[in-house]
Amino acid sequence: MTAHRWTTTPTPVGTVTLVGTDAGLCGLYMEEHRHRPPLPDDAVRDDAAFGDAVAELRAYFAGELRDFATPVAVSVGTPFQHRVWDALRTVPYGTTTTYGELAVRLGVPGGARAVGLANGRNPVSIVVPCHRVIGAAGALTGYGGGVERKRFLLGLEGVVVPGAEVLRLDLAGI
Repeated sequence: MTAHRWTTTPTPVGTVTLVGTDAGLCGLYMEEHRHRPPLPDDAVRDDAAFGDAVAELRAYFAGELRDFATPVAVSVGTPFQHRVWDALRTVPYGTTTTYGELAVRLGVPGGARAVGLANGRNPVSIVVPCHRVIGAAGALTGYGGGVERKRFLLGLEGVVVPGAEVLRLDLAGI
């Protein structure tokens, strides 16, 4: 079995924790992230192991990256949650979908609540863009990292959201 490694890195939405194995990233959590599990028992800190993922995060926050190439290897969750998380990766940068629309795409009409629950358990935030899913009326419903972070991420991608502020980011110190 491959040991888990982890690191932290500063971002414009606060410090994020990355957790992974040789197979890929299995967790990306923000500070005070709802449903954040403890680090695996075998996890060791290894800042060097996440160079590519950190570089992609920096490029994303600088507006230079729209699609992450970082391998994702999530080992938790139900088959339905994995279907939802896979579908999230098909929602293009700078766009949104609703929980209901995603449910229909997954062949579960009327399953918006189930999609929302699975979306809320996404263990690889930002890379698996659960922030791009909004309520049917356009409301920014819950987000594991907090609604203000969701608003910021959507604004960064150019989605017009009431109250969103797109900031010019100085990543030199990050």
